[in-house]
Amino acid sequence: MLVPLLAAALASTAPAPSAAPAPEPTVTLLAAGDVTLGQHFEEFLDGEVAKGSMTALEARQYAFARIRKVTRAADLFVVNLECPFTWRGQKIPKNFNFRARPELSAVLTDGGVDAVSLANNHLYDYGPDGLVDTMTTLMARGIPFFGAGMNLAEARRPAILKRNGLTIAFLGYFYLDDHNIEPKEVYATATKPGVAGCHSSHDCDIGAWVAEDVRRAAAQADIVIPFFHWGKEAQHQVFGYQRRLAHIAIDAGAKLVLGSHPHVIHGIEWYKGVPIVYSLGNFIFGGNWGPKDEYAIAVRAVLQRAGVKSLTVLPMQFTNPPAHRFQPRFLTGDEAKPVLARVKALSDALVNAPLVAPLR
Repeated sequence: MLVPLLAAALASTAPAPSAAPAPEPTVTLLAAGDVTLGQHFEEFLDGEVAKGSMTALEARQYAFARIRKVTRAADLFVVNLECPFTWRGQKIPKNFNFRARPELSAVLTDGGVDAVSLANNHLYDYGPDGLVDTMTTLMARGIPFFGAGMNLAEARRPAILKRNGLTIAFLGYFYLDDHNIEPKEVYATATKPGVAGCHSSHDCDIGAWVAEDVRRAAAQADIVIPFFHWGKEAQHQVFGYQRRLAHIAIDAGAKLVLGSHPHVIHGIEWYKGVPIVYSLGNFIFGGNWGPKDEYAIAVRAVLQRAGVKSLTVLPMQFTNPPAHRFQPRFLTGDEAKPVLARVKALSDALVNAPLVAPLR
């Protein structure tokens, strides 16, 4: 019996094997572009329900029917919501005014949307009533938002979400430099509701705002992601002010920069190892019945505390008339090649572009 006892004694004094290091936490983020659930999207669904082609439930589930598995598989899914959810308010004077019935917010939950940017040129189309109704509707759905608020401080405040042991902060801004045709009233002030941003470079130092907000958010989160509404509609050009703002955000600590507004694809730039997706294009966009360009992208980013571990471009056809109008689908194989070639060409142009001067 001595041998077993000796073996047991030796085992009890032997050092325990070292535990394997805990795996690095990761979050899979999916980001897509402009979402307008009013206008022609609403008109189309109402027509299908009236004809008996869809039930009301099928109408709510229509938009994500061919991509739902992908969007719901992400740990976080963020889009730009470019219409207020409201019955109320008065149109503000501008070229186009969008809004959607509040019940259509169910489309977002059906698709697994986790957060929305409100910093764009249509959120305030029906004034403060439309903005309040939108925020109330989103809160009732449990969908965090950022980029707008009851005053400027609220509009600049990040939405902070936790996933898989990581904390992610989103910030939103609408800024078109000195080429802005939108009315000034869309912007929040210290005492007025609206979206975050400035009507022109004369109204604020937007670069200083972005740097300050990113640094403040970085003190609360592992990863900070600004989502800008910028550029020029229907143009693939990235302007100098966009690159400057993106670089300022990254210098301040942003780990990924997203963009929308032009309704077309832009290139992707890497600055100090951080990707800048200048324009995702449209996503579920009811603002145009028959767009000339039906292609867009989403991006899937694998996030770690250090930043973006990998970034995948998902080519998309965001409307497929007549059978699948306003119903996006991801493209693969030969269908994806022209979209990926466009992204590469636009990205290469950014690599070869001259360095931008500092803002102001």
